[in-house]
Amino acid sequence: MGKDKSAANLNTKKRYSAEDIEVLEGLEPVRERPGMYIAGTDTPQGLHQLVSEIVDNSVDEAMNGHADQITVTLHKDSSSVTVTDNGRGIPVDQHKKFKKSALELILTTLHAGGKFGDQNYKTAGGLHGVGSSVVNALSVELIARVRREGGEYEQTFSRGKPTSKLKKLRDFRGSGTTIFFRPDPDIFSSIKFSSDIIRQLLKGKAYLNPGLMITFLDEKSDTKEEFKFPDGIRSHLAELLAEDQQEPLQAETFYLERDDKAQVQIALAWTEATAERFFSYVNGIHTPDGGTHEQGAKNGIVKAVKNYCQTHEVLPKGVKLIAEDIREGVFCVVSVKLPGGAFKTQFQGQTKSKLNNPEVTPLVENVTRGLEKLLNEKPSAAQAIVERIILAAKAREASRSAVQAVTRKLAGGSRLTLPGKLSDCSSGRADETELFIVEGDSAGGSAKQGRDRNFQAVLALRGKVLNTISANTKQILENKEFQNIISALGCGFGEHLKLDKLRYGKVIILTDADADGMHISTLLLAFFFTHLRGLIDRGAIYLGKPPLYGVFPKGSGEKKPFFAFSDKELESQIGKKGLSTAHITRYKGLGEMNPDTLWDTTLNPKTRTLLKVKADDQIKVTKKLQDLMGNDSKYRFELIQSRAHEIEIDV
Repeated sequence: MGKDKSAANLNTKKRYSAEDIEVLEGLEPVRERPGMYIAGTDTPQGLHQLVSEIVDNSVDEAMNGHADQITVTLHKDSSSVTVTDNGRGIPVDQHKKFKKSALELILTTLHAGGKFGDQNYKTAGGLHGVGSSVVNALSVELIARVRREGGEYEQTFSRGKPTSKLKKLRDFRGSGTTIFFRPDPDIFSSIKFSSDIIRQLLKGKAYLNPGLMITFLDEKSDTKEEFKFPDGIRSHLAELLAEDQQEPLQAETFYLERDDKAQVQIALAWTEATAERFFSYVNGIHTPDGGTHEQGAKNGIVKAVKNYCQTHEVLPKGVKLIAEDIREGVFCVVSVKLPGGAFKTQFQGQTKSKLNNPEVTPLVENVTRGLEKLLNEKPSAAQAIVERIILAAKAREASRSAVQAVTRKLAGGSRLTLPGKLSDCSSGRADETELFIVEGDSAGGSAKQGRDRNFQAVLALRGKVLNTISANTKQILENKEFQNIISALGCGFGEHLKLDKLRYGKVIILTDADADGMHISTLLLAFFFTHLRGLIDRGAIYLGKPPLYGVFPKGSGEKKPFFAFSDKELESQIGKKGLSTAHITRYKGLGEMNPDTLWDTTLNPKTRTLLKVKADDQIKVTKKLQDLMGNDSKYRFELIQSRAHEIEIDV
C-alpha cells in the first residue's frame, strides 16, 4: 500500500506547542483588538467613544458630589480633545504594590480604578476600570494634568506607554483633572472629531445631572456653549419632542421618580407619532440598545394603562389592546442611578450599550406603574390618551387584515405568482442575483434587452409610487406597485419580514438621472426604510447611476464616446478632452439609451457605479423623511425658502 500523503503532510507541519502561545502585556490587547473595547475604529461612533470615556470619568466625580464643572475643548485641528473637571483629581501618590503612581497605574493598566467598590463612588458609569487606559492605548499622544494636595502634576504618554515621569509643575490651590489626547491615525481610519456629535454627547450628560455645568469650546469655529438643565430629564424630553416636531397630547407630560436603593427618573408623553421612542440611561451612560431598565418602563406603562382602562371601563366592545397599541406614540426618557453597594451594575460589553441587571426591571416597573395615579388625577389628558390608544388598536387590526389579504394573494413566492411586469433571471441563487426596479415600460424594455438575463432581473413600475410617509399600512398594501415589489422580493413585509426568503442579493433602484427620477427614487427609499428596513440594514438596497449625458466626438478619430453624470461633470470633461464640437445627447430617460449603452454604463458590474443605501442614524432619517414627505408642509416651505437660490430648475 502507498504511504498516506495526508498524514505525511500533517507530520511536516510545524508542531503546535507552548512556544506558539502569545501573551499580550500591558495595553497591547487594546491595540491588537480595539473592537473589543470600543465600537470599531472605522466609524464615528468608535472614535467619539474616546471622548465619552474621559467625560464619563468627570461625570462620575459630579454624580458623587465632588465636581460641578466640566469643560471640553475641541482643538482647531479637530483631531485632539481636552477634558477638564474640578473634581478631586486622580491620585498621584505611589501605589504600594505596583511601585508606580496611581495616575500611571490607571492610565496604563486594564481594570485599574477606584470604582470596583463603593467607598469612593456611590454610583458610577465607569465600572470596568478600562476607559481611561483604552483611550491612552489608542492615542498617539496623551497628557494628564492633575491638581490636588496643593500642587499641579503632569505625565505624558504615547500609545499606552509613559513618555515621561510624573512631575510636579507648580504649587496650586484647588483640585481637578485635565486629559488631553490625540487618537492614533494608525488605529483609526479618521481622527477628525465632529463638533455636532460631541455637542449632543455633552448635552445628554448635562440633562442627566441637573446641578452640573458643562462647557463646550470649539476652537475651529471659535464658539462657546454652556449646558446646564435644572429640570433634568424633563428638559431632555421637551427637546426630543421638539426635534421630532411632536406635541404631547393635551400638552401633558408625566414625571415619576424614586430615590431609595436606587434613583429612578422617568419622563414620558404620548404623541401622534406612529412609533414608540424610548431613551434610556444608567449612571449617566446612554444605553441605545435599552436593557432591563427600559423593559421595566415599558412593562409599567402598559400595566398602568390597562389598569386604568379596566377600572373606568372605557374600551369599546370588541377592542382588545396589546402592548404595542398602548406604547404607540410614546416618548419616554428613563434614567436610573444604581449605587455600587446594593447593585453590581452589569453592562453588555465595554461600550455599555445595554443594561443586563434583571433585578432592575421590577424596580423601574413599580415606579412607572405610578402613572395610573397620574392618569386618574388628569381625566382630560387620560381621555385623549385612551382615545389615541383605541385608534392605534383599530388601525393595527385593519393593517393585520390587509397584510393577511396580501399574504394570501402573494402566498408561496413561486414563479407562478410573480408579477407580470417582472422579467426574472435564470439563476435562483440569491447570493448572485440582482433585481433592477425601473420606472415605466420604456425603461423596462431597454433594461430587459441590455441586462445579463442569467443573474439580472427587471421589474418595471408604472409612474410614481405612493408616498408611504403620508399613507397608512392598508393603503400601502392595496397599492398594485408595492404589491408587485413585495411579490418579486418574496421576503414578506413589515413585522412579517423574513430576510432568508429574499430572492435577490442586490435590489437596485434604477431611475432616470433627472429630478423626476430622483423623486421616484426617494419615494421608493421611503417605502424600503419604513416597511422593509431589514433590507437596508442588511446592505441589500442600492441606487443605480445612469448617465445624464452621452458625448460623441465628431469625425473618425481615436476619441471614444464618454458619459457624464451631471452638468458640472459634462462641462469639466468637455474642456479637458477638447470636445467643444462633439455631439451631446441628453438622456431624458433610460428608454432613450440603446441596450448596449445601458449595459456599458449602468448594468455591467465591471463598469457601473452603485451607491449602497445606509441608515446609520435611524432617528435622523425618520425625522428628515417626515420633514420632506410628511403631511405638514411648513417644513418643506421653509426649506424651499432658504435653499431655492442654490437649485437649478429642471425644465
